Amino acid sequence: MRHRLGLRKLNRTSSHRLAMLRNMTVSLLRHEVIRTTLPKAKELRRVAEPLLTLGKTSSLANRRLAFDRLRDREIVTKLFGELGPRYAKRNGGYLRILKYGFRKGDNAPMALVELMDRPELREDNKQEAPLKAA
Repeated sequence: MRHRLGLRKLNRTSSHRLAMLRNMTVSLLRHEVIRTTLPKAKELRRVAEPLLTLGKTSSLANRRLAFDRLRDREIVTKLFGELGPRYAKRNGGYLRILKYGFRKGDNAPMALVELMDRPELREDNKQEAPLKAA
């Protein structure tokens, strides 16, 4: 039986896994879309979605919890100032994971992870943000 064995180890030590997921969460909240492997994307959802829920109510305790988990003051400010109000009426499901083919070198399944309800790019601003590979 595999009861309560929900964590993917991703072939890393616990400290490396924590640092990788923290970096991926910061990149996702900064760029609002990243490209990564499918198992990493599924684990990223378990880290990022509770943070977005935390960002919906702005209190000093929530800001300190978010900073403890992210370690990036700029992203914590964006989380509570921009992203929290954006998802105030949404009850979860803040991320979308789209399968994106396979990586050329090792044939790993790739995925796009993006925030739901992202603002669309206007026609006069044709410059798109490049995808951040994680």
